[in-house]
Amino acid sequence: MECVFGMVGKGFALVVADTSAVNSILVHKSNEDKIMVLDQHKLMGASGEAGDRAQFTEYIQKNVSLYQFRNGIPLTTSAAANFMRNELATALRKNPYQVNIVLAGYEKETGPSLYFIDYIATLHKVDKAAFGYGSYFALSMMDRHYHPDMTVDEAIKLADQCIEEIRSRLVVAPQNFIIKIVDQDGAREHSWRRTTKE
Repeated sequence: MECVFGMVGKGFALVVADTSAVNSILVHKSNEDKIMVLDQHKLMGASGEAGDRAQFTEYIQKNVSLYQFRNGIPLTTSAAANFMRNELATALRKNPYQVNIVLAGYEKETGPSLYFIDYIATLHKVDKAAFGYGSYFALSMMDRHYHPDMTVDEAIKLADQCIEEIRSRLVVAPQNFIIKIVDQDGAREHSWRRTTKE
């Protein structure tokens, strides 16, 4: 019962993910960080099968770093999103990754952005996005309360409302969530929302 969602506010983008590592009816971990920092100004929240998620996100992270190392400049968020989409599309005909991505980034020229990339290589630039069973509730809450000029405090409050809705509505809801933000100061962890200990 995974859940990853994100939104763009005024001068920042936010990504939230549950932290449970599950297989069938077993919870293996409750502190799995599913939001990877790609570089100083990019966050990648991923959901999907644990092996595919780990392999694909690490592959993307290393290739984004390699590009920056070879060329001396980082990929833009749009370029990183298109690279991910291309890798998923190429793998789709061979050995597909069961991975859904919410990519958030910040550029000085264009500001914050959020990209929705699913396992069949669909790519959209959006203001808000969600994957997993919790997306039904997160998207409905964001449809009702989201606006493009949200402050960080308003976005965190909305994220907390989404988390509370997911916890109260899903039969087997994830208990712990992590919130990360990217803005002009870089990508960083904001906070955890825990109900269970490691």
